Amino acid sequence: MQKAILFALLLLGGALSAQQPLSEGPFDQLIIRGATLINGNGAPPIGPVDIVIEKNRIARVANVGFPGVAIDPENRPELQAGGREIEAAGMYVLPGFVDMHGHIGGRAQGAEPDYVFKLWMGHGITTVREPSGRGVDFTLDLKRKSAENQIIAPRILAYTGFGQGHDGPVSTPEQAREWVRENAGKGADGIKFFGAEPAIMQAALEENKRLGLRSACHHAQLAVARWNVLHSARAGLTSMEHWYGLPEALFADRTVQDYPLDYNYANEQHRFEEAGKLWAQAAPPYSDHWNAVMEELLALDFTLDPTFNIYEASRDLHRARRAEWHEEYTLPSLWRFYAPSKVSHGSYWHYWGTEQEVAWKENYRLWMTFVNEYKNRGGRVTAGSDSGFIYQLYGFGYIRELELLREAGFHPLEVIRAATLNGAEALGMEGEIGSVEVGKLADLVIIGENPLENLKVLYGTGAIKLTEANEVVRVGGVKYTIKDGIVYDSKALLEDVRNQVRQAKESEGWELKQPGKD
Repeated sequence: MQKAILFALLLLGGALSAQQPLSEGPFDQLIIRGATLINGNGAPPIGPVDIVIEKNRIARVANVGFPGVAIDPENRPELQAGGREIEAAGMYVLPGFVDMHGHIGGRAQGAEPDYVFKLWMGHGITTVREPSGRGVDFTLDLKRKSAENQIIAPRILAYTGFGQGHDGPVSTPEQAREWVRENAGKGADGIKFFGAEPAIMQAALEENKRLGLRSACHHAQLAVARWNVLHSARAGLTSMEHWYGLPEALFADRTVQDYPLDYNYANEQHRFEEAGKLWAQAAPPYSDHWNAVMEELLALDFTLDPTFNIYEASRDLHRARRAEWHEEYTLPSLWRFYAPSKVSHGSYWHYWGTEQEVAWKENYRLWMTFVNEYKNRGGRVTAGSDSGFIYQLYGFGYIRELELLREAGFHPLEVIRAATLNGAEALGMEGEIGSVEVGKLADLVIIGENPLENLKVLYGTGAIKLTEANEVVRVGGVKYTIKDGIVYDSKALLEDVRNQVRQAKESEGWELKQPGKD
């Protein structure tokens, strides 16, 4: 086990040594005592409950009393010899979070897996779908190590970027089918598409569906004019990423985006500035065409993974760039990657101003209207972060995504369901994760504050609160993250990240400076 000093995991089964581990378990038996349960199935909170875990499975969820009433010890599950307990009175337990769009760092960002994984786990994220990265072999190796608990990491689902590893471009339908079969043979969980020629997309999606694998797509502008979200969903795509391709499916008086005649897709400011005007070109909310597209996607059991957070700097650059967690958790290499650049993806701040932000605010209003109504009509919406770009940091960006789902109109319980059970369903894992039920894997989040009252308590930096004594304090931050029955000290994981960032700054002599200033 990896070690860290001052691990605060106070298990009643016995005292821990001075050199404390970042994690302990799994145990033959672990009981979480007296917590309030916020399940991922939309049910309201209930407590106090005792949750009994045996090795890495939930064995029992027992109601043990009533709020404000002393618990009768005779009504509680019995602790077996050698078992361990977490006293969680006054705390809240949730299912482990599912990040449906989590890139495991990147060489360009200088972000390595250990840094990314600890930020994720420190925020209660126990399952991540990686929608393409450094290659399927790289991801599958990390997936295996995570499954065997050789590393501190969420469970990983590997979605290979379509065509990745192929000798040259995939240029025929038969090549597409062959690549899909090879990808499945390597053990990948699915495919991440960016769009392609219609015949190639049709062949690849049909073959992937035949093999029983799932899929995601970022409908890039270079291919979306002939193949939008509706085409993909009809061919078997199981989820769409972001929102590209959806406004195009909603076009009623045009077939292509209203590009300026000097537009160049390789110019990042062109790309993102014009994207901010795209929803205004779609059919208006609740119009006949808007409703028809939504109803067809619902009938196809299609999943929306909006990743609201990753574009938020487009509507408020200053807020995203100066979010307080950057000070202690963002590596110098990430700061350099985020800065205005003609070559770094998403670093489109060539001359970003009020006009662009106002357009993006309207973009969000229309986008959120569709997503919220999709949820209201029974559609599946999940939570994904896409961090490592555009001033969004791993872990922190995911919690911001939950806040933005709330802004879109989701009840906090619907937000939690999007982050847990909906993600599990989209991955085909609802029998294993996503809610706190007997027989499911012991993936849990324990926190000392009620996240339904204030989602900000889920941030690793906590939430600011003024006490009755007029003292400013920080409350919240995930206390324990449990994955596969192993208990991780979430705050110790984040402290390890702070140390990594501190060491990087010291070794480089780096200090934060405002862009354009010496």
